[in-house]
Amino acid sequence: MSIWGSLIGGFVGFSFAGPIGALVGSIIGGKISSSSKKSSFKHRFAPPPQQVFAVSLIILSAKLTKADGHVSKEELVAVKNKLKIPDNEVQQVSKIFNKAKQDTLGYEPYAKQIHQIYKHDPAVLDEVINILFYIAEADGNVSNSESIMIENIAKIFKMNKSQFEGIKESRKSSDKQNPYIVLGCNSSDNLESIREKYLQLSKEHHPDILINKGVPNEVIEESKKKMRAINSAYDQIKKMKS
Repeated sequence: MSIWGSLIGGFVGFSFAGPIGALVGSIIGGKISSSSKKSSFKHRFAPPPQQVFAVSLIILSAKLTKADGHVSKEELVAVKNKLKIPDNEVQQVSKIFNKAKQDTLGYEPYAKQIHQIYKHDPAVLDEVINILFYIAEADGNVSNSESIMIENIAKIFKMNKSQFEGIKESRKSSDKQNPYIVLGCNSSDNLESIREKYLQLSKEHHPDILINKGVPNEVIEESKKKMRAINSAYDQIKKMKS
């Protein structure tokens, strides 16, 4: 069953604070808690994690598509295709997407709440950044404003420069990737320490692990690409150091 069929309905009956709760609550008639009445981003009796992740991604995608001052058709198609939204669910998802585009709140409060939710699962936050790059690449060019926005979100997620650059590098074609940047290590590091880093990343970014942490099946394909980049990077380094 597709996650999108229960996306908005999945929040009904739960108490969810912060800007995400306020935005979804405005769509479904205030049946979940509003951030205007709460000072904390913490969520109580939270809806299923897959719904939370999906809504978070839609909101940030909506903010990203207007980062450079215009929303391109390619970006809108990318959002629909990347999130694997079936035609019969587009209207429902569009309610959240359009609401996020129209509201006057910047992306920062949403990013802060997403970080609060997933701060103990950094690989999930990595995946958010990974997918935002995919959306930005849809029209053939990541604009400077889009790049700045994604980097700012990564900083809000408390992501260090090495982690952020590793995500960017893994999105390049395999023949253009710097394997050391992908793994977040240096060419001077010995193979044993690089292997430890590789094993850590492999565990964190394994699709099954991410699904268990709330990343929906519908958006897991980019995680598989990330895993392929991690494996390829380690293979390249082993050959260079052998």
